[in-house]
Amino acid sequence: MSTINPVLDKETEEAQRYYSASQWQLVWWRFKKHRVALLGGLVLLFMFLSGLFAEFIGPYGGSTRNIEYLLGPPQIPRFWDENGFSLRPFVYGVTTERDPETLALIPITDTNVRNYIFFFIEGEPYKLLGIIESNIHLFGVQEGFVHLFGTDSLGQDLFSRVLIGTRTSLSIGVLGVLISFFLALFIGGVAGYAGGWLDYGIQRFTEIIRVIPIIPLYMGLAAAFPRDWSSTQVYFAMTLIIGLVGWPTLARRIRGQLLTLRNEDYVMAARLSGASPYRIISLHMLPAFMSYIVVDLVISFPYVILAETALSFIGLGLRPPSISWGVLLQDAQNIRAIEQAPWLFIPAAFVVVAVLAFTILGDGVRDAADPYSVH
Repeated sequence: MSTINPVLDKETEEAQRYYSASQWQLVWWRFKKHRVALLGGLVLLFMFLSGLFAEFIGPYGGSTRNIEYLLGPPQIPRFWDENGFSLRPFVYGVTTERDPETLALIPITDTNVRNYIFFFIEGEPYKLLGIIESNIHLFGVQEGFVHLFGTDSLGQDLFSRVLIGTRTSLSIGVLGVLISFFLALFIGGVAGYAGGWLDYGIQRFTEIIRVIPIIPLYMGLAAAFPRDWSSTQVYFAMTLIIGLVGWPTLARRIRGQLLTLRNEDYVMAARLSGASPYRIISLHMLPAFMSYIVVDLVISFPYVILAETALSFIGLGLRPPSISWGVLLQDAQNIRAIEQAPWLFIPAAFVVVAVLAFTILGDGVRDAADPYSVH
C-alpha cells in the first residue's frame, strides 16, 4: 500500500503554482521577501498619507501665525514635571523675546502654565482633500499653541507646514514622473517600432533636449513666470516643466527595447495577422519589459523630488505662499538659522528620508523585476 509524501506533495503544488503564475505575481512574491524594500514602501505610504491628510493631522493651517513665539524652538510634550504627574500630555506656555544686546530671539518658558494636548479636537476650519469641510484636528490645545517642530521667523507652525510641503513635493514628483513616462512611452514607442528616418529624427530631437543646460533653462523659465500668477499656477507650471525635460532617458531605453523585440516571432505573427501598430506595441511588446519600466519610474522619483527641492531652495521653483520642502528650506539659507534655529532644517530630514525610501524601494523592485533569476 503506497503512501503519499506530504512534503513532496507540497513541493509539487508550490512548483505548479510558481510555473503557472503570471509575471506580475512572480514579481510581487519576490518583492515581498525583500523586507528592507517593504519598509521603504511603508515609509513612503506613511508620508503620502500624512501629506494627503495634512490639514487634519496638523493642528494649524499653513499660514497661521503665533506672533508671540517667533522663531521658537520645538516644544516637547511632557507627562510630568516638578508639579506632578499628568495622564494627559501637555506643553508649557512659551513666548520669545529679543535679547537687548544680541537682538536674538530668546524663548521664555512659563512652567506654571500647562497647555494640555487633546486628540480629535476642534480647531481651524479646513477642507479635507479640498472637498470635505471640517474643523477636527488630530491633536491640539484648547488654549495657547503647540509647536512640535517649532516656528519660523513669522511664527508659523513648522509641523503643519512640513506636512503640507510633503504633499506638494511628493505630488510634484508623482505628476512630473507620470508626464515624463507618457511622453517617453509615446516618443520611444514610435521611434522603436517605426525605425528608419522617423527614428533618426526623433533621436536627434532627443539629443537636443538632453544637452539643454537645466539650471539656465530653469532660470529663464522662472523669470518668465508672471509675478501675478497664483501659487496653483506656478505649481502646475513647475510640474509640467520638470516632466517635459525628464523624458529622454526613458524614451531611449524604450526605443532600444522595442528595436530588439520588433523582429521577434510573436510580433511578426501579430503584424501578419493584421494587428494595428498600437495593438502590437501596447499588448505584445511593452508587457515584455514593463517590469523594467516600473523600476525606472521608481528610481526616477527621487531625482524629481530633489530637482523641485533644489530649485525652490534657490528661488527658481515654487515661491511663497506655496509650501514645499524647498520653499521651507529657504529660511535655512543663512548663518543665523544654523546657529540660532537649527529646527528650520527639519524639512531637509524629510527630503533625505523620502529619497532613501525611494532608493531602497527601487532596489527591491529592481531585484524582483527578473522573477526567473536565481539568488
